[in-house]
Amino acid sequence: MMSQMRHFSLKMNDGHTIPMLGLGTSAPSQVLKSETEMAIKRAIDIGYRHIDSAHLYQNEEEIGRAIQMKIADGTVKRDDIFYTTKVWGTFFRPELVQTNLERSLKKLQMSYVDLYLLHHPEALQAGEDFFPKDTHGNIIFDTVDLCTTWEAMEKCKNEGLTRSIGVSNFNCKQLERILNKPGLKYKPVCNQVECHPYLNQSKLLEFCRSHDILLVAYATLGSDARKKWVIKNKPRLLQDPVLNAIAEKHRRTPAQVALRYQLQRGVVALAKSFSEQRMKENFQVFEFELTPEDMESLDGLNRNMCYLQDL
Repeated sequence: MMSQMRHFSLKMNDGHTIPMLGLGTSAPSQVLKSETEMAIKRAIDIGYRHIDSAHLYQNEEEIGRAIQMKIADGTVKRDDIFYTTKVWGTFFRPELVQTNLERSLKKLQMSYVDLYLLHHPEALQAGEDFFPKDTHGNIIFDTVDLCTTWEAMEKCKNEGLTRSIGVSNFNCKQLERILNKPGLKYKPVCNQVECHPYLNQSKLLEFCRSHDILLVAYATLGSDARKKWVIKNKPRLLQDPVLNAIAEKHRRTPAQVALRYQLQRGVVALAKSFSEQRMKENFQVFEFELTPEDMESLDGLNRNMCYLQDL
């Protein structure tokens, strides 16, 4: 594990590699699109090569512009960047999966993405509304067999529009539906889920490991309460006394410790910050190591507490 970490990336079950630290780009609606573009350029300058977004985030034009600028000025080549996007539930009908990806590619000015994920295990009514609702305000779901959606994902990989395919927000049972699908060509390379010391996902991590599926963690530092899908008035992870004591011992920030915790578990960590200073700090997680005792203390913080609400 540690020898792999020195290379800052992990091998996925399809042979491709994924950088262990990524930049999350989901932002509250108050954040200006221009801020996203500037943050991506800063992140690439700092050294980030793994950028995570989605159709839902409505920021791929800005991200694409930033990446293309950094390619144009010689900072990076396209192959240096690991880019993830996700298909939203309103595009889960098999004939729409590639359409969603092609929309993202056009906005990004790219010919392929590195990773394409099913954003959520539930299909929503097809259409332009991200959250289609009935007259009573209830979400309208769609009856789509996820296995047929997965076959469309496999097709996107076969056609070279994405190098790898995976899932997000899946539990063990939902993953098993894909893994047990007759005629499965490619199993998911990863499962991206909310994961932090208050929700360490140990059982899901164990299940994913047993099937050679990587866990990718989002909301690794808690989550921004300004986001509409974040549950309000939850205890703030970065103020936790145990986390802060470990950070003080190592002369690191609580955020660095929370991120390092994931890396030492073999979990790919997404850090969401558009502040240049915090992006730099978060990128320093490879410069120190937590002790087995530290890891045990952080494991002990688990309270199965979600910051993000389900659909």
